[in-house]
Amino acid sequence: MHLNLGSILRTSAFETPDAVVMRAGERSIPYAELDRAARGVASRLRERGIGVGDKVALLVPNVPEFTIAYFGILYAGAAVVPINVLAAAPEVTYFLQDAEARLLIVHPLFEEVGRAGAAQLGVPVVLATSEVAADTLGELAAGDPVDQPHPTSPQDTAVILYTSGTTGKPKGAELTHSNLLLNCTVVVPRLLPPTDSAHRALATLPLFHSFGQTVIQNAMIALGGSFTLLPRFDAEQAFQLIERDRLTHFAGVPTMYFALLHHRGDRAYDVSSLRGCLTGGAPMPVEVLYAFEEKFNVEVLEGFGLSETSPIASFNVVSKPRKPGSIGYPVWGVEMCIVDDADRRLPDGEHGEICIRGHNIMKGYLNRPDANKEALRGGWFHSGDIGHRDGDGCYWIVDRKKDMILRGGFNVYPREIEEVLYQHEAVVEAAVIGVPHESHGEEVKAVVALKPDAKVTAEELQSFCKDRLAAYKYPRLIEFRDSLPKGPTGKILKRELRDA
Repeated sequence: MHLNLGSILRTSAFETPDAVVMRAGERSIPYAELDRAARGVASRLRERGIGVGDKVALLVPNVPEFTIAYFGILYAGAAVVPINVLAAAPEVTYFLQDAEARLLIVHPLFEEVGRAGAAQLGVPVVLATSEVAADTLGELAAGDPVDQPHPTSPQDTAVILYTSGTTGKPKGAELTHSNLLLNCTVVVPRLLPPTDSAHRALATLPLFHSFGQTVIQNAMIALGGSFTLLPRFDAEQAFQLIERDRLTHFAGVPTMYFALLHHRGDRAYDVSSLRGCLTGGAPMPVEVLYAFEEKFNVEVLEGFGLSETSPIASFNVVSKPRKPGSIGYPVWGVEMCIVDDADRRLPDGEHGEICIRGHNIMKGYLNRPDANKEALRGGWFHSGDIGHRDGDGCYWIVDRKKDMILRGGFNVYPREIEEVLYQHEAVVEAAVIGVPHESHGEEVKAVVALKPDAKVTAEELQSFCKDRLAAYKYPRLIEFRDSLPKGPTGKILKRELRDA
């Protein structure tokens, strides 16, 4: 049996060749042009001897060249290794070496870092520009195009996504053609409400990350829709593009919603075209969700997933009662359960680790048999997230297993405190961490950023929390910052707060 994720582009290019698939600045690219370029890339990669079982790395931001290279690599039968564009040269070297990449495609903005990282291993470099010159993506795309994607099996690796590496070196999650194609089928008919025209989404989540890659790029292509590229999230630019291109869908992490909600532009933009919004990657504070929906008159659905789950595992869906603050229900073809430290299933309402199995689970971590044995034990992927299931089968995350604070023998879950902090009118961003304490083991610390011109003291915030939380939970330590550190997806980096 043959299956290639690239078939979603081939099908849409055949059905709607002249329809626009991508917009970047003033540039619009139709399906036929994207497909022709990708088939040219595949041809030239095959000429270089790159095919099934080989890996090609991408160090490219949200520009058309990412999608051209991505599908060109898939058409060639090889696997894509997207690299975070904020990676330093030694990290690039590590990713290339760990994945045994045959080639690196790098955008000019990151050429120096990419070449430095590749030089350590002698990995050839191709510059991701449309210019037709030696060793450029334009030169690859101009090749004599292949007719069809190279035959691959459902279990062949399509994409290798490196995890954030909060403990030890990052691990490469091997996602198969089947994993990613079936995750598309979850998004397309079940998460995106119908529109009276084509689906049009904003692509500002990094495409090198699983959320943006599957939920925006791949889902829109599978739908025959389009996406507008915004390489670096900016609230003003996001509003401009939503209005200009009459975008129907937005997907983002909570910090993006904060920025849009509190944007102080010189005029109000018309965002009435929006039909649905999706959020994930980090817990969405309920107060922010309600305020966003009220201000922009659009429903926000929250879900859950990881790189290892392609990424979607669960979501609030339009066909079931929405529960703000939850991560919704397991998506079609996926099972979830809650287990204790001995992997025994727990009843509804009890807190334990969320485990997942289904078509979305990675093949495994590349060349990490010990990590696979631990993460995939008993036939379930162990997420590392603590949560519970309610009587309706809806799942709720309490916190990351590693983020839980043990204060004086009591388990303290940072998300619960963060939800309270976000209810305060002066707070725009909040993160709660545990810090060492001589007698309690750990103490609860809140790091907070305030809205412009807002004023509140640490004592006032403590009092606000004490009125709403058990005595052992409220933060004894409060630090104010202008803003909180964030990763490329906009997710708040608690690791940096702990290391500060």
